[in-house]
Amino acid sequence: MQKGKPFIRYSIVAIVIVAGFIVFGTQKENSPAYSPRDYAEIVQSGVLRAVTEYNAISYHINRDTLQGFDYELLNAFASDKHLKLEITPEMSFEKRLAGVTKGKYDLLATGTVITSQSKDTLLFTRPLTLSKQVLVQRKPENEQDSTYIRSQLDLAHKQLHVIKGSPALLRLHNLISEIADTIYIQEVEQYGPEQLLAMVAGKDIDYAVCDESIARSLQERFPNLDINTAISFTQFYAWGVNKHSPALLDTLNHWLERYSKTASYKKLYNKYF
Repeated sequence: MQKGKPFIRYSIVAIVIVAGFIVFGTQKENSPAYSPRDYAEIVQSGVLRAVTEYNAISYHINRDTLQGFDYELLNAFASDKHLKLEITPEMSFEKRLAGVTKGKYDLLATGTVITSQSKDTLLFTRPLTLSKQVLVQRKPENEQDSTYIRSQLDLAHKQLHVIKGSPALLRLHNLISEIADTIYIQEVEQYGPEQLLAMVAGKDIDYAVCDESIARSLQERFPNLDINTAISFTQFYAWGVNKHSPALLDTLNHWLERYSKTASYKKLYNKYF
């Protein structure tokens, strides 16, 4: 009996180790492995994977119908190329970017500002829109309202809420140097631009920074908001693809060049801008 105990003990250990390998192997097998795809691989699979942001411009639900400038434009491209479209809404800018760079998504299909920093990470299509970052605040209650910002210089010692990882952060850090004073930046991870505007309107926060196009599209919903103070100058916005997908970029650019001259595109653009 004494001799049998070590055997039983090691047998149990062996079983646990084998079970561990099985569980680890199953987890590894279930964890999808992605790699960047170029246009030929996308065509072969028949599926275009895109990521966008859920907002009033890019992608949203209106009366049980999916709408949005980027969504509808991308649908037209996928239909023209006989591709099935898989589109994922993702509120986090950092997760959208990481998804494209890792190959989880083929395309970042939401208007993204083109900067020297963003061009280090993605290849951008021809510009789709022009916009800028604006300060979102409440309209002044009276002429002596001390919370109302009238110029960028008034931003000193104020707290601005910005979506985490947003390209607007680079501009804000430059602005801190330009005004030679402190601006407190609070990065928000769980909310998108629409939620930030709602928080300002509801007096949960005082200031947010948002894309002007999105802010303008929501002004009817939040009539007490002011978006007249610019944070950045007007910049180009475009879609982005992985650095290893030059053929996809060329295909998108050629299609956008042609489609942008059609009546369908003009109708779509006027619908949102």
